[in-house]
Amino acid sequence: MRVITGQARGMKLKTLEGEDVRPTTDMVKEAIYSIIQFSVPGANVLDLFAGSGQLGIEALSRGASGCTFIDKNKAAADTVKENLLHCKLNDSARIDNTDSINFLKLTPAKYDIALLDPPYRQGLLDKALPLLGRVMNDGGVVVCEHEKEYAPAEEYGELKLRKRYRYGKIMLSVYDVGGSEEE
Repeated sequence: MRVITGQARGMKLKTLEGEDVRPTTDMVKEAIYSIIQFSVPGANVLDLFAGSGQLGIEALSRGASGCTFIDKNKAAADTVKENLLHCKLNDSARIDNTDSINFLKLTPAKYDIALLDPPYRQGLLDKALPLLGRVMNDGGVVVCEHEKEYAPAEEYGELKLRKRYRYGKIMLSVYDVGGSEEE
């Protein structure tokens, strides 16, 4: 697992061990950043269910102004911290070792991009997506990675489905916030 482009290009990232770990492939990560590339520079990013932090680290490497990494797993939060230090991107990052759903309910922060890659088959997208509208800036974008057998709703309040993309067994659902018609 590595950073694809930007100031930390080529840097190898640590990942967590275990059966539940499913790092985003380079192909899917490249697809995500192809979809949102013009939204990233200067953006405030939320990496929800961060795992190793690779999605948010890629955003920082590509010029995002900041990224908040959320994961309730202590080992995941520690891995994010190690990866940020290794890539020298820790100055513009915040790591919260907390439950993602509680974070969405309580945070006063606002984001331009939200990246969601939760553990599969636990209903976490169904819980998170309805809460995202309150933490997103108008014109923002939400990218959800999920298994192809699952299709989140086309609308969650301010979030409107832009498009779904399929990459083998992986699906990406991309939402615009507040009716933005970018791209």
